[in-house]
This record gives sequence, structure tokens and C-alpha cells, in this order.
Amino acid sequence: MTQHSVSRRSFLRGTGLAALGAGLAGAGLAGCAPQSPAAAPDGELASTAGTSSESDVIYQALVNPQDYDYRASTTDFATLFSPWKLGNLEIKNRVVKSAAGSATYLAGYTDELRQYYVNFAQGGAGMIWVEGEAFAMPADGGPVPEEAVAFFTDLTDELKSHGAHVGFQWAPFGVAPSELTVEAIKGIEAAGAALAAQLQSMGFEAMEINAAGFNQGEQFLSRFHNDRDDEYGAGSIENRARFVVECIQQIKAACGNDFVVQVLIDLAEESDNLTNNPTLMDLDCDLTKPFSKTTTVDEGIALAQQFEAAGADSMHLRLGPLSNHPCQFGSDLYFIVNGVEGATGFGTQFDFSRHFGGELIGNHSGAGMTLNMVARYKEALSIPCGAVTYMDPAHAPDFFEEALASGMVDFYMMTRPLTVDPEYVNKLAEGRADEIMPCTRCFHCHIGSNEMNAAMGCCRVNALTQRVMREGGPATYELEPAATPKKVLVVGGGPAGMEAARIAALRGHSVTLCEKKGSLGGLLSFASQIKGPHENLDDYRAYLERQCELAGVDVRCNTEVTADMVASEAPDALVLATGGLRGALEVSGGNVVPLENYMNVEGDNVIVWGSNAQAFDMALWMTVHKKNVTIVTPSGVDELDMQQSHHAQRFMTTSLYALGVRPYTHASITSVADGFATVHAGDMDCDVRIPCDAIVDAADMLPNDELLSQVSVAETYAVGDCASPFNIAMAVRAGNDAGRAL
Repeated sequence: MTQHSVSRRSFLRGTGLAALGAGLAGAGLAGCAPQSPAAAPDGELASTAGTSSESDVIYQALVNPQDYDYRASTTDFATLFSPWKLGNLEIKNRVVKSAAGSATYLAGYTDELRQYYVNFAQGGAGMIWVEGEAFAMPADGGPVPEEAVAFFTDLTDELKSHGAHVGFQWAPFGVAPSELTVEAIKGIEAAGAALAAQLQSMGFEAMEINAAGFNQGEQFLSRFHNDRDDEYGAGSIENRARFVVECIQQIKAACGNDFVVQVLIDLAEESDNLTNNPTLMDLDCDLTKPFSKTTTVDEGIALAQQFEAAGADSMHLRLGPLSNHPCQFGSDLYFIVNGVEGATGFGTQFDFSRHFGGELIGNHSGAGMTLNMVARYKEALSIPCGAVTYMDPAHAPDFFEEALASGMVDFYMMTRPLTVDPEYVNKLAEGRADEIMPCTRCFHCHIGSNEMNAAMGCCRVNALTQRVMREGGPATYELEPAATPKKVLVVGGGPAGMEAARIAALRGHSVTLCEKKGSLGGLLSFASQIKGPHENLDDYRAYLERQCELAGVDVRCNTEVTADMVASEAPDALVLATGGLRGALEVSGGNVVPLENYMNVEGDNVIVWGSNAQAFDMALWMTVHKKNVTIVTPSGVDELDMQQSHHAQRFMTTSLYALGVRPYTHASITSVADGFATVHAGDMDCDVRIPCDAIVDAADMLPNDELLSQVSVAETYAVGDCASPFNIAMAVRAGNDAGRAL
């Protein structure tokens, strides 16, 4: 392991970059506002790696320039895999499963729910938090149902048998403080203590008080929400902290000092939706409220000191935007819009040199973005402090190990990387980082109101998450060995084809994968190029390639499969994964450019034909690169960008619309002449004249399974876009199912 000699304070300020070596050069864990070289800390040059010049892109792309040179891997993770003390508990490593995931997707005390947690313990996580929202626990502290007692008693025993400790998150949903009597406040506190005592009898060793987000504790802690003027009011730090302090004290009184109490708070707030102040509707509105009453880091530290004095054993620290809940635990969503990093989801953009006090790490696409703030809490407290939001040591080994080793943070709260690959910790500890299935940060796992996402309900890259043991999904996590090994031919090396090939090979089949291009990946390469590095799609492609290699798949690139070739290979089973086709768009007088030639589009005024995720990504890329873009689609409003997760869709559409991109739905392009396109907008029932130098054809793809009708193979499957064009998540699901069905 390369040792770096640097103090926590110098590391915090962004100094000592040379001492941190290549792995952290240009990182410095410093906020990433555009700076002149002279304005950089301590006279060092501010990094501009990965940014475009002002003449190439719109202003929004220059607000939070990104530096992706932070992912070096020279460490053995000595600190990450060292034990630490959480109260009286000794935790074997610094990877903690945060209380998230099952509350949204799992219902009832099922085998699926049990296995969901057991997977993390078997996979090596040192501490596992169970989220209370998943269960109908009595809100008044009354007796827990017998079914729950039996389930949790067995669950905690099994988690401990695998070397994990286990805690439960208590998250009473928030009521406006002004609506609560003192008696009601005392009742909530007593209910929490009563629940803690029951949980302790079931084998839980800890309770986390969720005083962040929209929960009850946050309502008292934040001056934005707390408008009381009594002992629980916003008049002092002590009064604001009183509710949480009394909860801590009552839980300790009910369960003993050895029962761990962790407190989750927003370490700093910011107003992301400037209309969330109801007084803005009044003529005499107080325009200062969204800013002046949000919690600063200094206030948060003062509150945390109150909790420590009351007996709290640790702090779980996350970001506190006031309105966008997913960004409270998944703040890397602010970087999902390539070229408008800092997009809020409300059509505005944060400048991370100024918002949240200018203390976030805003130039690493959200990775470790709160570590500077957490380090400030660490300096003021003596209890352990953990950070959340894409704390992924496998993603940037030296970066995350150095933050632990230098004392900036004590542990990492993680969910998405662990749900993507429950064996994450074991693989990392065994030096098999290249075998870890990477999180692509798409947020398909966090279902929103988009009905298609709810129907999918699965991780983009792990086809088992939120599907196993359910109707239509795999019966078990384990792969059943093939009863009769078969000769399997997979045609197409995109994500669906590679997933089918690796699963089939792992089950014992002899698998050949043929790809007509010179490399594997299919549309992953295009998606990575246009989306940028944020979604880790190059990592995902590398993972699939490595898995095919480990599974013994015979990969043949530059090989186009025909019916004659299939006959000569004589496979027992054929999996077709050739991707979809686009119909040829013909417009009178129009310069129609295929999607793959998007970088060669000439002219300033561009129509993007289509409204799928590829079309929206294309429209954004071109808009950022100073094209005047209009979306024209035969589809309806309800289909705009629906292939992306609900959360990604929200960020993408609000950013595009704020930049002036307009979609015309139920529309057709009738002709192009003299630099203008005539578009019939069906929703408007009239023709519209739109400036047009070129049309990029990003229409929805069509199935492409003709080869199956030309061959004689006993067992055939069509997977991914060649069967049902939609997105990566659905393609991977189909590939996994086919590999299991063979």
C-alpha cells in the first residue's frame, strides 16, 4: 500500500496534492467551482481536466467543471477492512449497509425479505441497518405483532452468525412542530423508547433515529420548518435539539447504555425548490426564508454536539436539500445530467462553489461529495461519524481509503453498491474488484411514480434485485447447474447477449458469443459517450467482458452470424441479442442524420426525431454543445424519456426545458425547405415552422428477430432490443432469464 503523509486539516483544505500522489492528484476533496489558477487554495493550480472551453459549450456546462482523475487503485484497503468501535460493538470493517431499499420494494415478512438482508451479511458487510418503513410497527410503542417478533428474532440471529451486527432505523414521519402539543411530543419520544426495548429483545443491538429528510426530528432541528417559540422551538440550538436529545435519553434509559443509538441528520441544508416557501404566494412574502433559515454546517455541528452529550454513539450524516427527497440520500443525482452538473430537478442549477456553503466535493460526479463536511463534524465530535451518498471504495480505491486513513470519516454508509452486488465486500477484500458488478447510478432501483419503472422494479445491471422469489422472476439467487449441458450460440455482444452468455456458461453450458463489430458492448459504448462517465457504463461493459472471460465464454468479435453459419455451428440453443433496428426516416428536403453520426451534425438548428431516452440524451448533448434543439416525436407526452428511471427522467426533462428545448408530441415532419421544417403537431392540430439545418433520427427501435425464422434450432430465445426494444435494464433482465431457462 502506498502511504501518504498528510494531515487531516491540509487534506480537508485541498492542499498536499503532491503528497497524495497520482491517485488523488487534482482531487484534493475540494469544492469545484470554476476558479482562476490564482484563486486555487494555497497557490495550487485548479484542475480543469475533463472540461470544455467556453466557446464549445453553454454556460451551464462551465458552472461545476468535473475532474474524473480520482480513481487510482494502489491501496490494499487496510483502513477499510480494519475493525472499529460503535458504542460497545466491534465492527469488523468500515462498510455499513444503510437503512434503505427494502422499505420501497418488499412487503411482508417473506423469504425474499429475509434473504435480502442475509445476502449482505454473507457478502461481508460489518453492520446492517434495517429500515423501519418496511414494517407496520406500532406508532404508539404498543406490542409488536408476534409475526414480526418471530421474523426479526430469527433474522438477527442469522445475520450475527455471519459476523454482522444489526440495528433498526426508527423514522417517525414528520408533523409540523406547531401542530404538536408538548404531550404529543412526549408521546412520540416514549413510543420510540418502547419500540427500542422490544427490538432489543428480538436481538437488535442498535437503533438509528432518523432525524433527517422529512422525518420528525428534522422538523425540530431545522429553522426552516420549526416555528415554535417554546422549549422545543427554534430560539436556540438547545431547544431545536431537545426532541432528539430526549429520544436518545429515553432509549438509553429503556435499553441500557450498551444499546447503541445512532443519529441520522442533514449535515447541511439548501433550498433546491425556491417556491417551497408558502409565503411566496403572498404579495408581502419573505424572500429571505429559503436561504436564511436553512441549516449550515456550523449549526449541524452544534446540534450534533448536543446529541453526543445526550449519549449518542455515532452520527450518520447526509445532505439536506429541502424538497427533492432522493437527493437527500442519493445526492449524486445532481450529476446525472451530463453537461449540466448541479441540476436540481427543478429546472435550476446549484453552483457547488457557493451552495451548501461551498464545502461539497463538486468535481467528482458526486463520489464522496460530503467528505469535507463530515471531516468538520469529526473534528468537533469524539463519536464515530459516517458518510453517505455514493461512498463506493471499489469505484475510487485510493480516494476513499485515504479519507478513512486520514481520519476524515469513520465508516461508509452504503446501499446501492451492495444491492447491485451483495458480494461486494468479500470481492473487494479478496482483491477481486474487477468482478464487482458496478452500480450505474441510474436510480431504476428507487421506484417513483413512473408506471413503467414500477413495472420494471429492478436494478439496471443486477437482474435479480427486486425480482427474485416473485412471480415472473427467478425462484432463487443461486444458479441451478444445467441438467444437460448444451452447445449454446449467442448472437450479439450487447448487455443482453453478454448477460445471457455468462449466465448460461456459469450453469455449465458450452457458450459461444458472436459479435459482428470489433468489440463488445453494443449500445453501451454510445450511451457512455453521450451520457459521460457518471453512470459508469464503461465499468459495466468491462465487468460483463470479464465475467464472460471467467465463465469460459468463447467470444468471437468481427463475426456476423448468418443462417448458414448457424447451420454449420449446429447449436442446441440459439440466443438472439442483435439489438433493434430503426426505420429509415425520409423527409422531403431534409438532411437526416443517423443517430450514430450525431457528432458530425452540421448547422446550428437541429431537430431530434424521437422521444426515448436516446433521443433525450442526444438533445441534451447537442444543447450543451450550443445547438438549437427541438424534439419532434410521434409519441405522446406520457412517453417522453420514459426509458430512464423516474428520477433521471425528472432531472433530464426539467434541465432540457429550462434550456429552451421544446418537445412537439404526436407530431410529424412533413418537409424541410429554406432552413425551416414544417412540423404537424398533432396535439395542437396545426402546422409549426421550426428552424432546421439537420434532423437526427433517434426514433424508437423496432424488433430485429428475423434470423430466428431462417434457422432450425430446437431451442431459441430473442432477448433485449431485438425482441422488445426499451432500455438496458429490460435487456439485462431478458438476458438473465434466457440464461437461466436454457
